[in-house]
Amino acid sequence: MALSLTVEKLNKSFGVRKVIRELSFTISAPGSLGITGRNGSGKTTLMKMLSQLIPPTGGRVAIRDGDTEIASADCFNYLKMISPEMALYEMLTGYENLKFFSTLAGVRLNQIEQDSLLERVGLSTRGDDLVAAYSSGMKQRLKYAVALLAKPAILLLDEPTSNLDDAGKAIVREIISKQKSEGMLIIATNEAEDLKQVEHVIRLDN
Repeated sequence: MALSLTVEKLNKSFGVRKVIRELSFTISAPGSLGITGRNGSGKTTLMKMLSQLIPPTGGRVAIRDGDTEIASADCFNYLKMISPEMALYEMLTGYENLKFFSTLAGVRLNQIEQDSLLERVGLSTRGDDLVAAYSSGMKQRLKYAVALLAKPAILLLDEPTSNLDDAGKAIVREIISKQKSEGMLIIATNEAEDLKQVEHVIRLDN
């Protein structure tokens, strides 16, 4: 069955300020969507609503597997989001973070699988180091490893290449390419090079 995410007349207000107004779209897997707009236009707010982290003021977000709508409580089994606000445990090592988050996700990772994840994001020699000693770019790479450990059908990326050097950006664009061909990808960014990686783009203006 085909997986899809549908936004129906979505609205979000904070007090008297309307951030998202009557937004509707559908994306199906495999596929990709970019969300762009000036600072303060609601990109991050929209991503949080798509990932079920905050509720809309009006309208709804629905994930469907074929004709079956997925219950809100089960949506986290389908999607993962990476954002600048995503927290890692800095007093744990890279390996320990992977173990902690895999336990939360109900995923069993053996040593080979952990090593493979760290290698994929360019941290193959840093798994035993405390995350507190990581640079901001390394922390961003580890966030990708954490999100990918559950092999999400839907991957949401808020500012996907922030804090990354050219090598890190290349790794992310490889992840983007694989995700959009095998599952669903939604990114929020103003980076032109990132937007070139997706099939469709929505511009938020308010």
